[in-house]
Amino acid sequence: MSSNSLSSYSSNWTAKQNKLFETALAVYDEGTPDRWMKIAKAVGGKSVEEVKKHYLVLIEDLRHIESGYIPSPNYRR
Repeated sequence: MSSNSLSSYSSNWTAKQNKLFETALAVYDEGTPDRWMKIAKAVGGKSVEEVKKHYLVLIEDLRHIESGYIPSPNYRR
């Protein structure tokens, strides 16, 4: 999957689903049995495969930010 297709794939998720996904990642760490099934259930409306792909998109985005390809967001305080 190219980074263009990763970006377009990621846009199919709502802000609410993304928040639920992030929360579920924090709750169900790598050692959790049936982790992806539990995360998919927590998000709702997404399959285990969709959740795994979304995780790969997140990891790829983090790699790009950490390597300097994508600037970190400049949040106003």
